Amino acid sequence: MADALVENPFHTGEREAQERAGVGDMSEWAGGFIRDYLPEQHREFHTSQPFLVVAGADSDGRTWVTLVDGDEGFIRSPDKRSLTLNTQIDDQDPLADVFNAGTDVGVVGIELATRRRNRFSGHIRKSADGYDIDIRQTFGNCPQYIHERAWTRVERGIPVAAEKSSQLSRSQIALIQRSDTMFIGSGHQQGADVPSRGYDASHRGGAPGFVHVSDAGHLHIPDYAGNNLFNTIGNLITDPHVGLVFVDFETGGLLHVSGRATVDWQPKNAHDPDAWRMINVEIDAVVARPGAVSLRWAKQDHLTRRLKVARRVKEAKDITSFYLSPADGKPLHSFEAGQHLPIEIQIPGQVGTSKRSYSLSGAPGSTSGYRLSIKREEKGLVSRFFHDELREGSVIEASNPAGDFVIPCSKCPLVLVSAGVGVTPMVSMLHAAKAANGARPVWFVHGARNGQEHALRNEVDWLLADFPAAQQHIFYSRPNTGDTFDKNGRITAAALLEMVTGPDAHFMLCGSARFLSEITNDLEAAGIPAANIHSEMFGPSA
Repeated sequence: MADALVENPFHTGEREAQERAGVGDMSEWAGGFIRDYLPEQHREFHTSQPFLVVAGADSDGRTWVTLVDGDEGFIRSPDKRSLTLNTQIDDQDPLADVFNAGTDVGVVGIELATRRRNRFSGHIRKSADGYDIDIRQTFGNCPQYIHERAWTRVERGIPVAAEKSSQLSRSQIALIQRSDTMFIGSGHQQGADVPSRGYDASHRGGAPGFVHVSDAGHLHIPDYAGNNLFNTIGNLITDPHVGLVFVDFETGGLLHVSGRATVDWQPKNAHDPDAWRMINVEIDAVVARPGAVSLRWAKQDHLTRRLKVARRVKEAKDITSFYLSPADGKPLHSFEAGQHLPIEIQIPGQVGTSKRSYSLSGAPGSTSGYRLSIKREEKGLVSRFFHDELREGSVIEASNPAGDFVIPCSKCPLVLVSAGVGVTPMVSMLHAAKAANGARPVWFVHGARNGQEHALRNEVDWLLADFPAAQQHIFYSRPNTGDTFDKNGRITAAALLEMVTGPDAHFMLCGSARFLSEITNDLEAAGIPAANIHSEMFGPSA
């Protein structure tokens, strides 16, 4: 595939972590999902952001994380392998000296209001107008634990003197205890100059106080279900140096922490029972910078609505639809096909609320109710609660529908491709395509193990019955006797290209990370433009 990473993108520590977690050899499929350039949509994303989160190491080898902000439009992308930052780093930033000298960095761009994020690693160097960053590796991420916040910019004041220490003060502990967001940095600088060499900046989020402070010198960070790439933990296996930054969203203050980490793979009596692993940090240095950035953030909790479960419908094995109506009877916000609904629930025994996002599976445009079709995951705390505890009349909190995985054009041919519970946004898109004019060509392609696990099939059949421009293709990988389907096996790019004609088709993909990676890589290798491929991950490994 053009522009793909041909070397194994994972270093020895990441591969060891993946093996220990039992997720297999991720390089077999995830290698192509990790790129050595920024796709166009990622370039547009980063250049629209008011700040970036950057990780690296100082001249003493300590790892730190910081936020770099600037004036409107300070981030630009001259080409797909570089970004420029038209800003200056404050001298009190723990990474200022090495940024000016040139160093490897890990970066995450994150949009807290919409919960989008994208990570990359590269090399930063000083330029006439600020800094240039050369891209090395790029990654996409899911919004599962990101808390929504809207930002405003204030006039930058005179920098206040930073407070430096070797342990946390009482006020700093209090900030951590009320924080629901932090950023973590780690690095791997061993071996040859390969793509996996460098630093990683990553987001972590949870209920307020999800990072536990056992004393002024020790922190404990829960590691939840994630994308199974294990970039952070893999780095810590080879180099225990770690950096953290906690943001005071109301004042723009930054609390930088640098230390050394160990990973507890089987935490017992952990402060967070939802944690799969625990990252234990021994603090070496602390830098507190009041008002360090000119941004202020506000939570969007006032925009949440109380939704009542109107009914439950079993759609397939382990998949149930939950029909939600406004508890106050007032109209809901409409949504576009493909968007998700951020929800918030209080689970008994859990500290704080649990937040997730689920794709809306119903016809778009309705303001009277929403439908979520959720698969019960054995290790999914929230999905289990939905299936096992929520009954008709139960009430949950939800924010407005969000997300940019939507139909990209008004008339172009659509190829709606899904696997498993990834069918949910595709059904909504099929509703939208039919309602719009019913004339555009649509291929609805779905893969499941068998008929028992094929959700929403009757609804799709009903939609297609009088939709002559659309056609359906069903793949079963482990069919049962009596199942009706089109092909035995999994969906492949080759099978899609046999069906689809014309250069203008847009491929909408929804499934697991592995499914998306394999299909995307092969479509691009066959000449499908990256701009015509759109994807959304689902599940605990999204």
